[in-house]
This record gives sequence, structure tokens and C-alpha cells, in this order.
Amino acid sequence: MPHSFGYRARTRYMFARKFREHGPLHLSTYMKVYKVGDIVDIKGNGAIQKGMPHKFYHGKTGVVYNVTKSAVGVIVHKRVGNRFMEKRVNIRIEHISHSKCRDDFLRRVKDNAAAAKASRESGVRVSLKRLPVQPREARFVSTQDNEPTTINAIPYDTLI
Repeated sequence: MPHSFGYRARTRYMFARKFREHGPLHLSTYMKVYKVGDIVDIKGNGAIQKGMPHKFYHGKTGVVYNVTKSAVGVIVHKRVGNRFMEKRVNIRIEHISHSKCRDDFLRRVKDNAAAAKASRESGVRVSLKRLPVQPREARFVSTQDNEPTTINAIPYDTLI
């Protein structure tokens, strides 16, 4: 039997609703506000077939460039050959959500601004750069009332 090349071909699990998340959508989905410039994640919702993105855009992140009554226009960069093309897709709001990819960056900006202000007031220089996790400090293990035990391999023996 020849396989199909339809619009939703090979999306059996991609557009399936998650376990115990079947049924109608929450109203909070429709109450979210999207503005031009927002970063959004595209995730096709199988319960709503209207305005569903093509399977290629499932899991992609883009920037909102247009907002209408029930949908938004999103700019996504698609790799075609050796270049990236700017694709503009119109998607209903049931299939997108605000991306959390920038939350950590914005939190760091706010923390760095507060730390810089505090350092200016106190006159103490403070480093605002991120540092990798440093090695743990050295420590001594006391052998008093803590005798080291020698571990040896058990010799092989058949159990028959």
C-alpha cells in the first residue's frame, strides 16, 4: 500500500492531545494578549483544526509581526539548503503560546541593574558576568573513629 504525502502525513503523535488533556480548551487560551514583537512558540493543537500550522513549524519559535481578531502572524526562520528563509505564517492563537526563552535573560538584566545600582551607592566593585560552576572547596576527612576499609573484588566462583 503506497503511503500518503498529505498535509498532516506522519503526525499521529505530533498533533495528538496529551494524556488527560483531552476535551475543550481552557478559556485562558483565548484571554492571552499578543503584541507585535512578542516571541512565541508554535505548537499545533489537534483539538482545533482551523488555523493549524503545517507540521514543519510545530515546535518552532518565532516573532509576532501581525495581530488579528483570532490569529497572529509569526515570522519563522526556515532552513532551505544552505540559507535561512524568513517565512511568515498566520496561525490561530490556540496553536501558539508565549515563549519562556527570554525570561531568564530579562531576569538577569533586572538583577544586574539592581546590583550595579547598589555597587555604585556602596562604592564596591561587583562583577556582573556569569561564571561557570566552580569546583567544590577542598576538605579533609578525619580518620579518627573512621577507619578506612579496603575493598577487594570477590573471586569468581561457580554457584552450581
